[in-house]
Amino acid sequence: MESLYLLIPMSVLLVFLIGVIFWWSVRSGQFDDLEGPGYRVVSDDDTPQPTPRGEGEKDANGR
Repeated sequence: MESLYLLIPMSVLLVFLIGVIFWWSVRSGQFDDLEGPGYRVVSDDDTPQPTPRGEGEKDANGR
């Protein structure tokens, strides 16, 4: 019976902590788009990205 005096307040604190963490994750946008990242991983993007001017080109000194 004495263990209940410890376990009940600990469980209430644990539930409160889990609720705060869940509330924070919802407010920060963690659950906004659940399917988008999965589709971006498997999307087929064959078009090469253009390189910015100057990158990949060498100057007169070869640098």
